[in-house]
Amino acid sequence: MHSIKLEDDNYCFACGRENPCGLKLSFTYAGGKLTSEFTPSKVHQGYRDITHGGIITTVLDEAMIQAAIAEGINPVTAEINIRFKRPLMADEETIVRAEITKRGAKLIEAYACLLKKEDGSIIAEAHAKLIQLK
Repeated sequence: MHSIKLEDDNYCFACGRENPCGLKLSFTYAGGKLTSEFTPSKVHQGYRDITHGGIITTVLDEAMIQAAIAEGINPVTAEINIRFKRPLMADEETIVRAEITKRGAKLIEAYACLLKKEDGSIIAEAHAKLIQLK
């Protein structure tokens, strides 16, 4: 793997405060669990009023990365698997939850889910393998 220096310039599409096109997600971490709220708008759609799967994947991926960062890990995603359970409509409020499920010397495994805020039903779930960079 190439040597890469990971730097935060606040332009991350998912969490960067300076990115005018970004999602501007913010996270809370407590007791090994990370959470955030996300409400997509029409600009995040694929089909009419249905949030694009790539946006959902981005939210889940970022949550797992942020869970690792909260535990002092400096990671990048090596593999991610998403299971979409139901459509996410524009303007539907959600909660994303993430946690580290296994921590090795270099490989970290994580889980995240995106839940409908109204009733807690699962919209999508993700499992990922993250690689810790030095």
